[in-house]
Formats: sequence, C-alpha cells, structure tokens
Amino acid sequence: MFAGPGKDTIPAGRIAEPGSGRLTTRIREVGGTHHVPGDKSITHRALLLTALAPGRSTIHGALHADDPRSTARVVRQLGAEVSSLTAGRPVVVAGHARFSRPAASLNCGNSGTTARLLLGLLAAQRFEATLTGDRSLRRRPMRRVTEPLVAMGARISASRGDGLPVTIRGGRLHDLDWRMPVPSAQIKSALLLAAAAGRVSVTIRQPAESRDHTERMLRHFGFEIATEGDTLRLLPTGRFEPREIDVPGDISSATFLIGAAALASRGQIAVTGVGVNPTRTGFLGVLARMNVPVRVVGVVESSGEPRGTLIAGASELRAVTVAAAEVPSLIDEIPMLACLAARAAGTSRFAGLAELQVKESDRLRLLADNLRRIGVEAAVEDEDLIIEGTDRPLSGRVVTQGDHRIAMAFTVLGTSRAARIRVDDPRCAAVSFPGFAETLGALYRKRRR
Repeated sequence: MFAGPGKDTIPAGRIAEPGSGRLTTRIREVGGTHHVPGDKSITHRALLLTALAPGRSTIHGALHADDPRSTARVVRQLGAEVSSLTAGRPVVVAGHARFSRPAASLNCGNSGTTARLLLGLLAAQRFEATLTGDRSLRRRPMRRVTEPLVAMGARISASRGDGLPVTIRGGRLHDLDWRMPVPSAQIKSALLLAAAAGRVSVTIRQPAESRDHTERMLRHFGFEIATEGDTLRLLPTGRFEPREIDVPGDISSATFLIGAAALASRGQIAVTGVGVNPTRTGFLGVLARMNVPVRVVGVVESSGEPRGTLIAGASELRAVTVAAAEVPSLIDEIPMLACLAARAAGTSRFAGLAELQVKESDRLRLLADNLRRIGVEAAVEDEDLIIEGTDRPLSGRVVTQGDHRIAMAFTVLGTSRAARIRVDDPRCAAVSFPGFAETLGALYRKRRR
C-alpha cells in the first residue's frame, strides 16, 4: 500500500484503517455497497452549459474535485454565479445568455476538458480571451481543437506551438463539415458547443465512436443531433434554459473499486448510482475476457444519462488482448486494466494507445516504466503496451508525475498479494476521486487481527 508524504511505506500484507492511522492485518475479503463521486465529464459539461442558461440551474451529484473547480472558476470569470462545489450539496448556477469579457486570463488548471470545451463556447463570444493552465496542461495539444474552430470563423493564436496559452477571439460563426483525424470526445464536444452557442450547424465525421455526454446534454437542452454511423449533425434548434441536472457516479472511478475486488481473495462488492452510458462501458467487456464478470443491474435514466449498480468480485485473472478499436470507449480505464494485467496469467497486449501520450502525463510510457519499477515485465512497442502477468512479490516506488489515474491504479495494485508498493503522490487522486483512500479501505471486511 502507499504511504503519504513523510510517512513510512506500509508493509505488504497490511492495510491502513481509514482515519485511524493504525495498521490492521490485511483483510482479503471484500464486501458491501459503495458509492463513487460524480462523473467528471458530465460535471464539466453541466457547469459550462448552465453558465449560458439565463436564470438559476441546479446540478445534483456534481464532482467536487480539482478539475471541475477549474471549470467553475473560469465560468465565474465569464460572468456566471456558481455556488461552491461541496460534497453532499447541489451546485446552483446563475447563468446569462452570453459570457462577459474576462478581466484576466482563464486558468484551466490541469483540466484539458475545461480548456478544449471552453474554446468551443468562446468561439461564439464576441470578445478576446486567453486560456492557460498548469505546466502539465500547457504541454497538451490544442491544435486539434483550434484548427476546426478557425475553420468555423474564430480567430485563434497560440504563443508557444501547439499548447496553451491560446488567445481566441470569437464572433459570427458559419456552418462546418469536419472530418476528425482521431476519435476524441473533446474535439467533437468543442465543435458541438461552438455550433450550439453560435446558432449554426455542424457535421462531424469521426473515425470511431467516442463518449457522447455532450450530445446527450445538448439534447436535454432541446438541440437536434442526428446520427448516422460515425457521422453526426447538430442543428441549432435548442436554447440554453435553466435546467435540473442529475450527475451519475463516475464509471471511471468505479473501475478502481472493481479492480480492487478482482484482486481480493474472496467476496464481492456493489457500486451504486454509477453512470452506464454505453460509450463508457467498453472496459466491462475487457474485464469479462479477463475473467472478471461485472453485472449491471437496476438501470434507470435521468437527465439523459443511464445509471445503475455494478456488482463484481474476486477473480482468477487471465491475460487479455485489447484492440485499438476498443480504446476510445475505455481510454480512462487503461491504467487500471494494465495493473490488473500485471496479476493476470499470461501476456496481455493493449493496442493503439497513442492517445495516452497526451493525457495528464505520457501515460503509456509512465505505465510501462512504473510496472518495471515494481518487478513486472512490461514494454512499449510503437503504440502498444505489452505486459507479462506475474504472481511474484511486487515492490518499489511508483512515480505518478501528478497523474491521478496512475496513482489510483498502482494503489489498487498494491492491495494484491505480496505487494509492497509506494505511490509518490497519492494525494493527486483528489483530481477526480476525493476520499479515494478511505473509499478503497472501506471495501475490505474487518476480520480477526
């Protein structure tokens, strides 16, 4: 298990009792019903769209974490009133039909979703604004979004190549027909939001399906979006009006709890209220091939998004091959799947992971490097990750580079038998999963010391 900064590594075979500071003998059995924080992708979109809805909107279940707080901060700079993002409280947004010119640069923190989706909305605003972010975000590519926005009529300049800071001056936009070079929900969403805010049509041809939260939320606001195969077209039929939005639990966060259950000796857990949007559940098929069947029960729909309960338990893991075509539907789950592959019988291959290289870190290299650091044979071949599963003791220090999903995935791997893994920055999990360590610890049944 990991230890926090300034603390000794917790020995293998032991787990910290959340909130107590004491050590208990490792509890191998998992159980109980658990919850995960609100979906990060949906929270971002809810904050951005309600900020353009004149009147008061209420967002229930929003993620109260660093990235959504970055979105809340920048929409406040643009004139919206947003209540604090606090656990257990709805977020109230008082929006306006148009954004106001910001008095300073818009700092998107570490959130690529904030930057790219906001560029789409700003393309329709008739003023100049500059977007920036932290060191990690400033390294991430923006041209894939700015290029089609320029084709729609926005004027955009970057001071340092392909990354932030970027200055955009929006205005009158025109219809666009765009073929995306890579499947990306953020590129697609930026164009859809620009078209919706600018009252124009956009046709998007994508090489493969990507998550469709933006389409669902725009339909919730009355916009017509037609789909045919991998092509979709938005017509400017809706309008931004105050809404009640329910945000389901984040399925990407639930992945870490399911991974911990799979690595346990016995037992099963239920994770309730989780978003089960079909464009986000690709990892369930991969888990089934790894001998981790996950049942989805009690599915209902709210605010255009399905949610349900995931039930999973201890498993004998098998190696898996993941094709490049599967990756867009499980891109955020790759770190946890890779760590499960480290404990699976056989050699696993994850193909076509180029998109991992432009996340919060170069996740592809970082995954391979950290697996090798703790004693797992792993290699990168072009855009593929190859992992040789092992039941040998694992030990070593994991370098996260501040990447929350790397931190959580290796923390979960540290719960496996004969593991002594230290994560250098466990606190970065708060980017998407506040209280992660406590939630993870709560999975385990307390037994005799």
